[in-house]
Amino acid sequence: MQITFFGVRGSTPCHGDDTQRYGGNTSCVGVAIPGEDPIFFDLGTGARYFGATMPLDGTFRGHCLLTHLHWDHTQGMPFFTPILRPGAELNVYAPQQDDGRSLKTVFDSMICPPVFPVTIAQFPGTVHYHELNDDDFVIGGAKVRARLVPHLGPTLGFRVEWGGRSVAYVSDHQQPHDGTFSVTRGVRELVDNVDLLIHDSQYTPAEFPVKNNWGHCTVDYAVWLAQHCNVRTLALFHHDPTRSDDAIDEIHRGAVEHGGTTKIVAAYEGLTLELH
Repeated sequence: MQITFFGVRGSTPCHGDDTQRYGGNTSCVGVAIPGEDPIFFDLGTGARYFGATMPLDGTFRGHCLLTHLHWDHTQGMPFFTPILRPGAELNVYAPQQDDGRSLKTVFDSMICPPVFPVTIAQFPGTVHYHELNDDDFVIGGAKVRARLVPHLGPTLGFRVEWGGRSVAYVSDHQQPHDGTFSVTRGVRELVDNVDLLIHDSQYTPAEFPVKNNWGHCTVDYAVWLAQHCNVRTLALFHHDPTRSDDAIDEIHRGAVEHGGTTKIVAAYEGLTLELH
């Protein structure tokens, strides 16, 4: 199983000389499994670059595990070029909405005039929607676990297992508001003993007190969770858009110092990790 990062930022895309090394696109991570249709996490602006690596002749068949419907996780949908070809098919698995609207209704309302020139119905390819809560299912030969995660609005984390290897993706995760370290049962079911955990690490401890209800967590919490749940490798993810490359370097160094036996990397665009 091969994991490649195409977008690693949270909240909004960013650009500048000080963000070139880690990249400025929002959340999108590809999962390549030999002989299987492509799977990827989230449809942020990084999805444009993931799509550029896929077939563009209408033969595309793929599966997006979408954590939630905030802009930074969905902005890439209309720029995902594989589905701009007749015959292409994209399956989107996302949380059931608590206001009763279907996923199709929400996407149709986000991508339409006057806020976008065309509707999804005008895309040459086909999008299929699958609404989830706490569910377990399969995509080809891969086992997928979806669990609700504390955030703002219905949000999922995912775990994908194949060939005895596993990756968990928890991109947006509300740490307890008082700053303490605890974990919900659903998150634990995603994370326990996983080979690779891709996890929200948007804030520093100094930033958290004034942003403790913004739906995210500190890098310290991400490191604690990885150690607490016996994670082999932790990828720090969903970097704050105001965070420079040098600042992420510093955060990564501090995380490594306290990581114990857990290997810790800071995710950047173009990083590929092999789970052997």
